[in-house]
Amino acid sequence: MWNKGEALELIDPVFKGSCVDNEVLRCINVSLSCVQDQADDRPTMSNVVSFLSSESILLAEPKQPTFFTNTAEKNPKSPIVGGRNDSLNTVTISTMCGR
Repeated sequence: MWNKGEALELIDPVFKGSCVDNEVLRCINVSLSCVQDQADDRPTMSNVVSFLSSESILLAEPKQPTFFTNTAEKNPKSPIVGGRNDSLNTVTISTMCGR
């Protein structure tokens, strides 16, 4: 939606009339910057605070965000306990979810 110029469609209709479009776009831009694939491309928390508190700081266009693909479900060699992808010792259960 960001790349298509439709980022404002992310706003919940309940809040559409009560927020400033430029502030919303700035928040979305900063949030996309925080999920960059390369850690060096992500802003520090102090930079995030600066970006959100000052409109005079120009923000760079975010690059392609990272994404997570759960390949364990497709891998037949994955340990499966109780029909699910759990730990081998069955003491802990980990569910892999993207952000």
